Amino acid sequence: MKPKIHYLLRVALTIFMGLLSRKISAIPTITGDVLYAVMIYWLSRFLFTRKSLLFSFTTTLIFCFAIEFLQLVQHPLLIWIRNNPLLRLVFGQGFLWSDLVAYCLGTVGAACIDNLNYQM
Repeated sequence: MKPKIHYLLRVALTIFMGLLSRKISAIPTITGDVLYAVMIYWLSRFLFTRKSLLFSFTTTLIFCFAIEFLQLVQHPLLIWIRNNPLLRLVFGQGFLWSDLVAYCLGTVGAACIDNLNYQM
């Protein structure tokens, strides 16, 4: 299978799992944040297929951390974005230190899975 299709399918599966995790109350809320980072990693691999795994790893962490720290900014446009149900899924609602941990876990997990597949 071509790499771009491979990563796009992973993005779709991760989005499905993330939305499902919001519907099942037994799944810890941190799961959604972990899967968010996983999805961003797969998107990075999709967009930058020829770049290294380290590039996608770094890009994912920078992007996720930037989105999280942006939640500290209370600009009217950002408040409007956070009040929109669909955009809230991308940009989040409020800053939490635990989200940064979840993003690290998701990024490391996705990179490890990718590295295993890359070596095969």
